[in-house]
Amino acid sequence: MSFTRHEVREAEFLLLYEKMFRDESVSDIITLHEADYEYKCDEEIEETVKEVVERSDELDAVISKFSTKRTIERIPKVNLAILRLAVFEILYRGDRVPQNAVVNEAVGLAKTYGLEPDVKFVNGILGSFTRSLKENV
Repeated sequence: MSFTRHEVREAEFLLLYEKMFRDESVSDIITLHEADYEYKCDEEIEETVKEVVERSDELDAVISKFSTKRTIERIPKVNLAILRLAVFEILYRGDRVPQNAVVNEAVGLAKTYGLEPDVKFVNGILGSFTRSLKENV
């Protein structure tokens, strides 16, 4: 089964978001999704979600650095899941996916799953983060 880049990113986001509320392993959550929603995941999706979960403290530290008005605990979980995935992709998959594509997809997810202030917040954090990377090159 072949997924579009958008479908992969959306599935990763949804699984990350659900993981924030559940103690089950990523594999168990994926199994539940496949059984309950007939939603299939491939190895790339599962591997990315596992890596993001494993690196969440590191990713949260990056997000915290650029979130000047909200602590990690005060960031809505929808936004946090989107930001963790986007920061992960930029840091660890940047050779595969251009930064602007990651930011655009993240903003799109915020538009779909969040509110208007969420869109601005996600865009602002990722904009500051990507600019900082360009300054450090």
